[in-house]
Amino acid sequence: MSVFHSLQEIPAGFGPSVAAIGNFDGLHVGHREILSAVTAEARALETQGQSVRSVAITFDPHPEQFLRPANAPRLLTPMDERIRLLEETGIDAVLALPFDTALASLPAKDFVHSILVEALSVRGLHEGDNFRFGHRARAGVAQLQKFGVDFGFAVHVHDPVHVHGMEVSSSAIRALLAAGDVRRARWMLGRPFEVRSTPARGRGIGTRLLVPTVNLAPYEGLLPAFGVYVTRLTIDGRCFQAVTNVGNRPTFGEASFAVESYILDFEPVDLDEQTPLKLEFLLRLRGEVEWPSPEALKAQIFKDVARAQRYFRLAKQS
Repeated sequence: MSVFHSLQEIPAGFGPSVAAIGNFDGLHVGHREILSAVTAEARALETQGQSVRSVAITFDPHPEQFLRPANAPRLLTPMDERIRLLEETGIDAVLALPFDTALASLPAKDFVHSILVEALSVRGLHEGDNFRFGHRARAGVAQLQKFGVDFGFAVHVHDPVHVHGMEVSSSAIRALLAAGDVRRARWMLGRPFEVRSTPARGRGIGTRLLVPTVNLAPYEGLLPAFGVYVTRLTIDGRCFQAVTNVGNRPTFGEASFAVESYILDFEPVDLDEQTPLKLEFLLRLRGEVEWPSPEALKAQIFKDVARAQRYFRLAKQS
């Protein structure tokens, strides 16, 4: 998959192409349905004797982070992770446009002409019915369809995707995670919500991990609500069952935020501060509680571990 970080990086004669435009935060099942249609149309046009590229057009940073940084949501997927997930869809190329003052002020017609027509030679465009673009997001799919007629490309508008009666969107997934509902967030994502990071300093981190506890380094993306979760922790490709606490650990006095995972099937593993970690949230066990004593917390931890072990046991049998 080719990745372009500006219009200038796109080679001359790149098109024709079929594209979709969006933030693609989380790359949920709705995004995947649209991108599947993009790749299918590109392949269908190729069978008619044309070489056609499938393209996902996204923005870096997220427009809300540029326009309203104080109120911008934390992202489900940082840009590098978003590009990795986009590659899994089979898309030929990603155009990650720098979202700056110039792009934010670009009129809708100029956006279409300079990016879709001139740079990508778009023949087909796929969007959700709530798509907005252009200066102050004034244009929607009706204007996009008109531009398609003017410039000679087809516009396919997709209805929202629903799972278990819920409309799928990145904002809906963020709301579920804010409530700690990783189960329903998983339905919308089509996979467990995950965080990719590295280990925090200390806590036995050296050339080899000899204790069954790993803390994540400070993480700028979205995390689920404070609480205790059944998780999977992958350490440099090796997957372990775990129980993870997200929160301030109030039982031990002064608040100290951490994402701390206790490995259930622990064995020593090579680990330093640069080792890649992937933490998948599978099920919420409970919210964060300030226990009356360390002994009470220890008794609850045994219960949490037993429930997590039962979860993995049942998952293995199913």
